[in-house]
Amino acid sequence: MTRLLDVETALRAAAPHALVDALRGVLTTAYRATEVRLLLTDYGGTVLRSCDGPGPGAVSLSVFGSPEGRALGSQEPREQQVAHGDAVDHHLPVTVRGDRIGILTVRLPDEGSTPEAANELRYVADLLGREILVAERDTDVYQRARRVSRLTLAAEMQWQLLPARAYRDARFALGAQLEPAYAVHGDNFDWSVDADELIFTVTNGMGEGIEASLLTHLAVNALRNARRAGIGLADQAALADQAVHDHYRGAAHVSTLMLRIELATGRVEAIDAGSPQMWRMRGKTVERIDLDAQLPLGMFEESHYTPQEFTVAPGDRLIFVSDGVYETLSPRGERYAEQALSRAIHATGLLPAAMVPREVLRDVADYRVTESLDDALVLCLDWVGDGHC
Repeated sequence: MTRLLDVETALRAAAPHALVDALRGVLTTAYRATEVRLLLTDYGGTVLRSCDGPGPGAVSLSVFGSPEGRALGSQEPREQQVAHGDAVDHHLPVTVRGDRIGILTVRLPDEGSTPEAANELRYVADLLGREILVAERDTDVYQRARRVSRLTLAAEMQWQLLPARAYRDARFALGAQLEPAYAVHGDNFDWSVDADELIFTVTNGMGEGIEASLLTHLAVNALRNARRAGIGLADQAALADQAVHDHYRGAAHVSTLMLRIELATGRVEAIDAGSPQMWRMRGKTVERIDLDAQLPLGMFEESHYTPQEFTVAPGDRLIFVSDGVYETLSPRGERYAEQALSRAIHATGLLPAAMVPREVLRDVADYRVTESLDDALVLCLDWVGDGHC
């Protein structure tokens, strides 16, 4: 416990940009580590990027096939014997409440690579993840490390608007992904959870580039402002609708799907105000959940919204997709939603929610005939309920 206290003290005392350096120093002293490296997942979720910046020590690995990528996918530490040496690399997932930030690799000498040390290093990786979330308020080091290429300005605005890409607790698990990650326009997702309810939205601002991003920013922040006032779902939609219409006077609108779930019962209130679609996998059955179509936010002045109700059952998986997914065309002109989407939902049925969006989007990319000009969003919700299933 003394070693862990030393690690915690060092991380909390470190400057925001110097967390890895501080960790490297304390692990070298306390565990005789000979190498400490942090790799962060990129915006597309396909690459692990070195946090040490450009230079001879910089590393970029695929999440597919590498030991580090397998540790990220399984969310379990992996040990790898160092070739031609008496040392072991410990690859440790850095994850905060289901959000897969990256992999911490610590190289220990054989004699120091004990089960006790491995358990302690797993705790160290958890500490590091939480410190990174705090540090990102004050430094760009970790944001830069996540970028395989430069983001467009519209994508920069959209990514800064997002919550974490995944969340997990005893009652449910969420995962979401945007593509193309480095040039996204108007698609967005948002969520908030408290002791009694989960509220989340999937939005698609019309248009392209900066204009689409500005429109989405206004709508998402209007929805957040209404949600944080503690009012009901219908009033949240009405206030956001008013904010968008007051600014654009009907010249632009935002397609939105809003859900509020009572955590104790699984009762859902939903408002379908536009193009995002909701699909459900219950057992082996996959079907689209059709809701009454209501007006997108901002289309007309003083629109009124009426929530519909249904109930999610333990074991249900809900998949939410934007039109950039379900409208994708194959070389033969078939829409992705006609058959391929259902197949993809089945094929990813055993994956955790955090991994499903990326895999569905990879399938969309393989399905389409040309590079898409639209952005695409997939959000996956796995419902556990009371945590006993």
